[in-house]
Amino acid sequence: MTQIRHEPIAPTRAQRLASGAEIDAHRHDDHQIVYAGRGVLAVTTDAGSWVAPGTRAIWVPAGTVHAHQAHGELELHLVGLPRDENPLGLEAPTVLAVGPLLRELILAYTRAPDDDGPERLRLRAVLLDQLRASPQQPLHLPMPTAHRLRALCDILRADPADDRTLAALGREVGASDRTLSRMFRNDLGMTFPQWRTQLRLHHALVLLAEDTPVTTVAHLCGWASASAFIDVFRRVLGHTPGSHRPRR
Repeated sequence: MTQIRHEPIAPTRAQRLASGAEIDAHRHDDHQIVYAGRGVLAVTTDAGSWVAPGTRAIWVPAGTVHAHQAHGELELHLVGLPRDENPLGLEAPTVLAVGPLLRELILAYTRAPDDDGPERLRLRAVLLDQLRASPQQPLHLPMPTAHRLRALCDILRADPADDRTLAALGREVGASDRTLSRMFRNDLGMTFPQWRTQLRLHHALVLLAEDTPVTTVAHLCGWASASAFIDVFRRVLGHTPGSHRPRR
């Protein structure tokens, strides 16, 4: 069984991680905001995974066992907050929108974590105000616990471009499409098409962070054309895929 580290205090710092680098499963007694100033960050818990490019941050509540993985050269920024300080009242990991002002506040706050002067306190207060105004974003990919549903999800995670119907996938895992459809709604809170689209967007963000061309990303993630991929990407994330390519 993998040992889960307990680090009571959630650190506030900035650090760099090479593409593919991981931070093993651990938990804090504090809340934490996790942000990728460059690259794409994946945070995984038992409940699923969250992916955050540079326009998103991930809220990790106190006590949540989580692991990090870098995609692309990652500039990681961590903001720790005491357990009794929860500006959004969130009890589950959540992806938050990061606008230009909040981005600069996070970068400034994490690059000088040992400064406790009045300017830093004012910076922190503005950062928390901006967090309260940050809309939540639908970038959560829940993972099931039911054996057959997990087997189906594992098939698609191995190949997001697999475009078989739910009925065809059901024959492989030994369940009817009606049963699986009900399980998606009851266990994961979304339909099968919604879950598959979310999976493909997660995979697309990872590939874009690794500097994969947009047309290739569309093909590898199962879209019929680059334009179809761009349309879905823009509708969900509010930006074109090109804005998530690595900064030079």
